[in-house]
Amino acid sequence: MGLIRQKLLKRWGWKMYDLVIIGAGPAGITASIYAARKKMDFLVIARDIGGQAVLSYDIENYTGYQFITGPELAERFRQHIHSFNIQVREGEEVKLLQRREDKVIKITTDRAEYEAKTAIIASGRIPRKLKVAGETEFKNRGVTYCATCDGPLFAGKDVCVVGGGNSALDAVLQLMKIARKIYLVDKEESLRADPVMVEKARSSPLVTIYNNSTVKEIFGEKLVKGIKISQKEKEITLPVAGIFIEIGSVPSADFVPDVQKNNAGEIIVNCRCETNLAGIFAAGDVTDVPAKQIIVACGEGAKAALSAFQYLSKQK
Repeated sequence: MGLIRQKLLKRWGWKMYDLVIIGAGPAGITASIYAARKKMDFLVIARDIGGQAVLSYDIENYTGYQFITGPELAERFRQHIHSFNIQVREGEEVKLLQRREDKVIKITTDRAEYEAKTAIIASGRIPRKLKVAGETEFKNRGVTYCATCDGPLFAGKDVCVVGGGNSALDAVLQLMKIARKIYLVDKEESLRADPVMVEKARSSPLVTIYNNSTVKEIFGEKLVKGIKISQKEKEITLPVAGIFIEIGSVPSADFVPDVQKNNAGEIIVNCRCETNLAGIFAAGDVTDVPAKQIIVACGEGAKAALSAFQYLSKQK
């Protein structure tokens, strides 16, 4: 950046940050804490605080806690960043992140534009959609992607969970304490979740499991009234008030088109959390690091912040 431009930007109140962190899940929060301890001048931009950790009800493998819920852990994250007086633009969505020819990283959001010398992408993942009739129409009117957030709305009602992995079974176990009846619909022959979760679901009289089944349609009027599924060429209609879609997630990385990604859309990083673009780092579930775990994301966030600090130390 030229000296004249720097002076003009300073006069206009424009700020050049050392670092901008995108996301405030486990990776982004940990990166921000490490950046604060390194006295970096930085900003965090995030849709929310907690990321996908908020969606977990039963967390038993996070070091230091024998048991903690996702919302409780997210609140601990919030308290931690507040203790460092970290700047967080919560509720702001990043639309585009680019590294210009002058090495400055420009971040455009739905509210403002920012410039930084480095960036850490810790934007996590977003729920995968079923892409069936009625899904979009009835979103937030019976169709939901978060049992932890919305489960209590369906107390004493019949509901359906779609999926067969850990997130689906986690939803089932939560809803067993709330709903009257739970239908679990999975397209595979057998459930893929942890055996202990599967056993709890199978042993409950509240849960009916439909394997080898695909969702055809979600229907209703003002609110969801039911779901149509197909099982071995037989169509079944399940009258339910709530549908919890738990079929996995995709990386939230569309806003950064220039970084190298794998076939799954995950950002490719090395052991230092570096991307193919100098000064741009990535951490957590948005990357190709295989283990999608809270504690792994925290470690990757710490590495990314340290790498960003080292990168800045070597710049003139």
